[in-house]
Amino acid sequence: MAAKPKTDPNFKLIADNRKARYNFAIEDDIECGIVLEGSEVKSLRDGKGMITESYANVEGGELWLINAYIPAYAQAKSFPHDERRRRKLLVSKRELAKLWQGIGREGMTLVPLAMYFNAKGRVKVKLGIAKGKKMADKRETEKARDWQRQKARILRERG
Repeated sequence: MAAKPKTDPNFKLIADNRKARYNFAIEDDIECGIVLEGSEVKSLRDGKGMITESYANVEGGELWLINAYIPAYAQAKSFPHDERRRRKLLVSKRELAKLWQGIGREGMTLVPLAMYFNAKGRVKVKLGIAKGKKMADKRETEKARDWQRQKARILRERG
């Protein structure tokens, strides 16, 4: 997950895909840029945007973010953007080859984990190379999370 640097006033988390860590086992992650239109950036500056139902795919030697929702900016009436259009992700050729190899393995997929403004004020997307969890794995994750909560509660009570 994208941790907020303490000295960075420009960092702003736009969207966080919290369900991704529950539904998928994340093996590796990578930060990449995204190609946006002006009204999309303004909408994201307002804190609107959703990546929970989206995924990334390599097509034609390029990386695409598919089904990400960025609502229309209210003041951009003359040139509105399509809210669920495919958006190109910017990565180097070496990183693209690494992602292609990662999803080439059986059962692997590219899941967006977070969308945020970095220190320079640019929109970045953190992608994770992930494998889908089975129901038993999800229960095990839930059990471990509950145990951590109980352990913290016990330690607080004792002092």
